[in-house]
Formats: sequence, C-alpha cells, structure tokens
Amino acid sequence: MHSRRSPLVVGLLVTVLVLAACGVEGSTEIPEPSESPAATEPVESEAPATASPAGSVGPVDLTVGLGYIPSVQFAPFYLAKQQGYYEDAGLNVEFQNRIDPDLITLVGQGTIDVGIGDGTSVIPAVSQGIPVRYLATIYGTYPSIVFAKESSGITTPADLAGKRLGTPGRYGSGWVALQAMLQSAGLTPDDLQIVEYPDFGQGAAVAADQVDAATGFANNEPVVLELSGTDAVVLHVDDVIALPGPGLIAGQKLLDANNPAVAAFASATLRAMSEIASDPQKGLDAAIKAVPELAGDRDKQLAILNATIATWAPPGGDATDFGAIDRDGWQASIDYLSRLGLVRNPVTVDGLVQSVGAVATD
Repeated sequence: MHSRRSPLVVGLLVTVLVLAACGVEGSTEIPEPSESPAATEPVESEAPATASPAGSVGPVDLTVGLGYIPSVQFAPFYLAKQQGYYEDAGLNVEFQNRIDPDLITLVGQGTIDVGIGDGTSVIPAVSQGIPVRYLATIYGTYPSIVFAKESSGITTPADLAGKRLGTPGRYGSGWVALQAMLQSAGLTPDDLQIVEYPDFGQGAAVAADQVDAATGFANNEPVVLELSGTDAVVLHVDDVIALPGPGLIAGQKLLDANNPAVAAFASATLRAMSEIASDPQKGLDAAIKAVPELAGDRDKQLAILNATIATWAPPGGDATDFGAIDRDGWQASIDYLSRLGLVRNPVTVDGLVQSVGAVATD
C-alpha cells in the first residue's frame, strides 16, 4: 500500500528528534501487575537529576535507556556523545539497552532518567498508574508493519484472509497494528492462520515460504528481505489509523525536578539527528565506532539506517515535522486501545504528553 494519511500535526511539545530501536516484536507489551509488581507500584528514585545544565554544580548525570540491543538505529545518540554535544549541554550521559516494557517501568521508577517508549505502550502504562510522560515523537511513521514477498499477491489487509501469518506472539505493537489493519478490512485474527515465532524468526519464515506474511518493523525485516534479492510488499497501519510510535519519555518526578536537563538532552540529540538525516554515512560511522561488530556488513547497516531515517517524519511530512505530537492521532489511539480492553483506567492526551520547553536547534 503506497497511500499515506496526512495528519494535522498540532501541539508541538518539543522540536526534538530521537531514535528508538525497532528490532523486536512485543516491544510495547506492559506486564500485568502479577507479572511485574513494579509496573503498578513505582519506586522512588534515590537520586534524581536536579542540577541545572547551565548551573555551577557540574554536569548532570542522565541514564538514557535505549531499546533492545546496541544498533545502527541508535546512531544519533552515539554521534551526540562522540561529538561532545551532550557534554557541551552540561550532561553526562550513560546509555543502557532494555526492552520497552522494562524501560517504561524503570523510567517511571526513576531508575532510568530518559528512555524510549512506544506510544501504544505508554497509554496502557499511564492507565496503570506508571508516572511517565511522552515528550516527543521519534517514529512519525508507525514502524510496526505487516510484510510479505511481492510474489505473494498481498497488497492490502483484505488479502490476508486465509493466509498464514507469522508473529512472535499475540502482544505488542505489531499485534496492535495487525488488529487495526484487519479491522479496516472487516477481518479478525481468526480469519488468518496465525503462526507464532517466540524467537522472532518470522522474517526468516517469510523468506523460506513457511508463512505468507508476517508482522515486523519497516526498518528491519523487509529491508533484509530486499537485500537478499527478494522484492517485498509492506502494509502500514498509518493507512488506516494514526497510532503514536516510539518516542522520548521521562518520569514525572524528573520532569518536575529538572525539566531543563531533559530539554538539553533533547536539543543535543536533535542536533545529531539532523546531521545524520543530511549525511547517513556520518551516522553509520558513529554507530560502527560505538558498536564495532556492525562493520562486518556496512551495506546492510547503511540500508537499515536509511530505512530508519525514512520513518522519522510522519506520513506525508518532512524534516520540519520531526518531534511533533499528533494530538488527534493520540486521541484516536486512546479510543482504539480502549476498545481492545488495554486501557485499564481512563486517560487523556494531556495526561500522557508533556512539553519539556523550547529546544534550540542551532
């Protein structure tokens, strides 16, 4: 599907761009209280960052949670640190890699200061009482997709009827996106043959014709499939509903104590992001410096980075839309997740998103 919605992007909370990892399905699942007591009983941070970046106390320590594993998708963070942009902003930044549910819980606790959270994870989390706020859009185009070989004949969600579809499990951002696509065609998961791949092998399953299609990420599985010489078709949930993708999140306690530190981090990251958007090779070099094993296949890593850059802006948008919050999309997502039974207690857009103040980009 090649059409895109052109949402009215309003309520620009911060003109900032950061990057989330989209390497695994299930990155949006919020554990039930019985599975993770901390998810509903936030723990106070022992030492939140409270010094001003511009003050004389010294650098502000920020622990930043990046999703899953070190990846070329985190190139802006690596570049900002290597070039001293964080240091110049009065910050001492340390990275940690965690899966999305852990990040949201840890940011809410204050154990991690700033993190990456999928919008469709933040909504259920806040409804469960986890004190986090979404500060800026990272993936303006929702990255969770359904993909197939072009030879499959699948071009619309309606074409999935009766097909074998691979997915890691019935949870997470990919499952949410799949249900939205199916509903747009009057289908449910029961109209497909769902094959679960808990070890995230659904991409290889498509390549081997074990399934007809699969859930995945726009900057991952279809890129790998194309690099193998097989043309891919990608179905985007943005064509049927606006869902907020991964973005920058922080705990309410940190925002109350040191909003300027978060704004400084956002500004420094945006500077690196803008440079990489203009020169992807610069981002690749920074990623390889941070994660040397990526040098083993530079062409593949550059292809993944280019696909990631393509998702930063919203459908029909451009670089000027980076970081913007589509409030209409957030409300639509609240309504949709509520219908799925994923919103335990009522939430509002104002209770989910929060500005960290003006961010300079020069």
